[in-house]
Amino acid sequence: MEARTSPDSPVFSASASPNALCFGDDLPATGAPCLVDLDTSGITVHLLQAPPIVLRVKFDEVSVSAGGLDHDQLVAQWTGEQGRRSLYIKDPVLIRAFRAAAPPGLTRRLDDTAAAVRRTRTRQRSTWAAVGGALVAVVLVLWFGSDLLVEMAVSRIPVEWEQKIGEAAYRDVLAQQTVIKEGPAVSAVQEMTRRLTERLSDSPYKFEVTMVKNDVVNAFALPGGYVVVFTGLMKNAESGEEVAGVLSHELNHVLQRHGLERIVKQLGLFTVLSVIMGNQQGLAGLMREVSLQLLTLRFGRDQETEADVTGVHLLHRARIDPEGLIRFFDRLSAKEKDRVELLSTHPMSQARAARLRTEVASLPKQLPEPFTFDWKSVQQSLAGP
Repeated sequence: MEARTSPDSPVFSASASPNALCFGDDLPATGAPCLVDLDTSGITVHLLQAPPIVLRVKFDEVSVSAGGLDHDQLVAQWTGEQGRRSLYIKDPVLIRAFRAAAPPGLTRRLDDTAAAVRRTRTRQRSTWAAVGGALVAVVLVLWFGSDLLVEMAVSRIPVEWEQKIGEAAYRDVLAQQTVIKEGPAVSAVQEMTRRLTERLSDSPYKFEVTMVKNDVVNAFALPGGYVVVFTGLMKNAESGEEVAGVLSHELNHVLQRHGLERIVKQLGLFTVLSVIMGNQQGLAGLMREVSLQLLTLRFGRDQETEADVTGVHLLHRARIDPEGLIRFFDRLSAKEKDRVELLSTHPMSQARAARLRTEVASLPKQLPEPFTFDWKSVQQSLAGP
């Protein structure tokens, strides 16, 4: 467990400058700069904040891996009094000291990790040597919004950092809304979420879905697995399957990392190239800026279509009737008669419903499993001012 003590005889003593970043639920989303000391029994972390905090953790409580944009950082993780913590160490001197101080069982894992990183770097160097010249030429002529550049940048952002990005915006949203924590509607959304996420065996995300009191017919997703459902959607949907369809759509925005793609695209070519080339300062700047950006960015037409199609497939795997999402779009289309699709950043609801009918027809036939809740009772629980 964490303790507020310092080692008596450090084998590595930190300098006056920060040499690591510490992440945790009680720390800033961009990480807290810290000083790290080591001795033969464990790690001492000095968090540089007011008031300063000193954390002490033993080696037998720590797991290690490689991390960072270029897999050149040592990541130490443990669970302390304030929850899960992650320590990102980039300083080569400190990494060597860590290896010297850590017990054999832990250093064996470090050696395995280092060998895997070396293999990855060798492959990456060979690849970059082959395409480097061509890449420079292509970058000069490619339009900034190239999906290829954006996808390359997004692929270099660790999921853990993505979760911190989304969490910062998520907290900003909930601070301005009335969160509904219990009741039939919350239980219904929890059942939908469970049915859907149980079919995501290889997902790196732990989804957190929250309902807020708001009459807008809406739900939205943030990077890292955070989803917000408005009571307006619950009140206006004609069935639980409609809400589950919208929820599946939002979960797939997260799974496809659409939010990160929009952020990187919005922030500009310099940020894209900085992230691609492993510039951590560029990524740190991105993390500072995106909280407000996330709340105003809209997904593009291709992203909405991808979330629709993958959402239908997830509904099918969860044995939830995908016709609910189609009916939801059918009813929305009645309100869009004056819109011109070519002038819209989103596909029209009528076109989305037609596309999904074709997709559903291609799926194997199966009998959907109904939800355990009564939808009318769920809606009645939300009635009132």
